[in-house]
Amino acid sequence: MNLPDVPAPGSLAQALRAAEGVLADAGVPSPRADAELLAAHLLGIGRGELQAATILGRPAPAGLDDLVARRAARVPLQHLTGTAPFRGFELAVGPGVFVPRPETEQVAQVAIDAAAAVVRTTGRALVVDLCTGSGAIALAVAREVPGAVVHGVELDASAYAWAQRNVHLAAPGAVALHHGDARTALTELDGTVDVVVTNPPYVPPGAVPVDPEVAEHDPAVALYGLGADGLEVPRGIVAAAARLLRPGGLLVLEHAEVQDAAARAMVDATGAFEPAATRSDLTGRARMVVAQRGAPGGGTSLAPDVEHSRS
Repeated sequence: MNLPDVPAPGSLAQALRAAEGVLADAGVPSPRADAELLAAHLLGIGRGELQAATILGRPAPAGLDDLVARRAARVPLQHLTGTAPFRGFELAVGPGVFVPRPETEQVAQVAIDAAAAVVRTTGRALVVDLCTGSGAIALAVAREVPGAVVHGVELDASAYAWAQRNVHLAAPGAVALHHGDARTALTELDGTVDVVVTNPPYVPPGAVPVDPEVAEHDPAVALYGLGADGLEVPRGIVAAAARLLRPGGLLVLEHAEVQDAAARAMVDATGAFEPAATRSDLTGRARMVVAQRGAPGGGTSLAPDVEHSRS
């Protein structure tokens, strides 16, 4: 007679099974993964090690029930663990800063590729990350492109503090942070920057995010782009990019997938760029606009393979 596979009382396996049920009932999209990540966080081990510990019958860690209850209340997983992964490193995150999303890794990739192309030609690339938030994109460029000189600009005091912490933890001295308005900052660099990359607020005022983790916990200043179309703040960012970039320099700006045509029109309306193009994220969604700063004589071309989507 086969006995049912019932975890021992008080074991890690039992706790994970119970946590998965609680999170599933609360509508958390990935209940098992979140339960495992919370337990691994408390135990100070990786998720792979956690699975081994489960098989070996290790007891459940103290405090897991409390963290599971908070996650069931839709507190972001990253706020509970205090970290968010981004391109192979961990960012410190929590209340007061936008939690970086996987789709932004592709925005960073475009900026990284452009900066690396300049470094190969000139030995140095000047990159500015406007609305840097946690510092995710700026740090990714600094870490992955030796020879890049990277500046990050953030207006919100809370987010700026998180960016400072992340630069100190992930790459001390690799990013020059500036506390100020991205639309008016760094005038001393006007006309010299190779790449301007940005993930600005762009959500229209009436488009409240569905997920409670976003609607209730991401700071509104990092979400809502103002104006009827959510692009008022991005328009200011594009104007800043137009003055910062050298001829031939590249703008990379994240937007919502429904804003692709409006984002291209916004960039084209400045008259400062070559025709803007849409690039997709790894899931095939239109999530960024890319445009090269135009001027007679140009500079090093950074966007020869841009997808010119005009649908």
